[in-house]
Amino acid sequence: MTSKEKVLCSLNHENAGTIPVDFDATNVSGMHCSCIAALRDYYGLEKRPVKVREPYQMLGLIEDDLKECIGIDTVGVDSRFNLLGVDCENWKEWRTPQGQEVLIPEKLNLYETETDVYAYPKGNVSVSPSAKIPKSSYFFDAIIRQPEFDEDDLSPDDNLEEFTLYTDDDVEYYRKKVTEAYKSGKAVVASFGGTALGDIACVPGTFLENPKGIRDIEEWYISTVTRTDYLHRIFEKQTETALENLERINKEIGSVVDVAYICGTDFGTQISTFCSEETFRELYMPYYKKINSWIHSNTNWKTFKHSCGAIYEFIPLLIESGFDIINPVQCSAQGMDPKTLKENFGDSIVFWGGGVDTQKILPFGSKEQVRDQVLRRCEIFSRSGGFVFNSIHNVQAKTPVENIVAMIDAVKEFNR
Repeated sequence: MTSKEKVLCSLNHENAGTIPVDFDATNVSGMHCSCIAALRDYYGLEKRPVKVREPYQMLGLIEDDLKECIGIDTVGVDSRFNLLGVDCENWKEWRTPQGQEVLIPEKLNLYETETDVYAYPKGNVSVSPSAKIPKSSYFFDAIIRQPEFDEDDLSPDDNLEEFTLYTDDDVEYYRKKVTEAYKSGKAVVASFGGTALGDIACVPGTFLENPKGIRDIEEWYISTVTRTDYLHRIFEKQTETALENLERINKEIGSVVDVAYICGTDFGTQISTFCSEETFRELYMPYYKKINSWIHSNTNWKTFKHSCGAIYEFIPLLIESGFDIINPVQCSAQGMDPKTLKENFGDSIVFWGGGVDTQKILPFGSKEQVRDQVLRRCEIFSRSGGFVFNSIHNVQAKTPVENIVAMIDAVKEFNR
């Protein structure tokens, strides 16, 4: 089977006899740029700086030669602009606080002090920085820039600035990138943007020069209780715009895309959910249903939902909302036992992730522990298809390269 066929087989809950693998197709299934450099050295690949395709999390681009070594079956199409509001069309050199020589988007402007590195939205140095990376850290944190607002004069339009109709240039960007991805022979996973409902990675507006409305993460969560009408008006208009954009994109690229990344809104903590099932049904589900229903009625795309945490009770709701795929399958969270998940939901949703724990086992365990966990997870999740191997969220900085290789080798061993 080709890579594309393996993924499609799994997405259709068919056992292809081999587990497809994803790394790098989305912003929640990639690797830190330092890990990619270490892997390139391990496999003896050409030495060259890693391209940081998503600077906010410092995710690196896994190029074709390394994809071949890992055995990756997917290819991603990123949103036109990253979380700092710049595109990745051209590159320039930069040395990270840890001393790694990387390539970053040409339009990304950074300012360094003795303790921090600051990033400007859209590279505009005339406005306040929107994110910073402490020099003791490995990725950026959002800088909250929520302006003062009058509760009686709060307009949903202030939180809709980033949700606009595609320009001709936007459409041409996606047409070009999707066409290139299709030629790879791998499954195409596209992140078109605009469908994330209340994703706290986006709420602060790190890509906006002067964000307005509710932009503080804590205030946003408070709003899910105290300003539900306000959020409904945001989600309604956002969904309306998103569907217009998806319709236009579909006319351009048709069946070339296999998976559409919809939303990264987290609904779980380590031990519980962020909100009640009732709140999910009333506030989020109507809009998820509209988006998924349109996609399933008009395209062949499978829809991808990311949510970390203890979301066992929410999985039936995500299925009812029309999602085909759940990621990252955080098995370390309370109630997220792999065997129980597979037995109860394996016929109705694809598990994209869950292959190895990135909080403890992968970064701090032994190679033997990594191998054992990967083999057990593959045995559980691969039964009757419905599984794409990925770690639980992105592989983080300082993860030993020997452990990453042990993970890769264990999947290959299982597939043999």
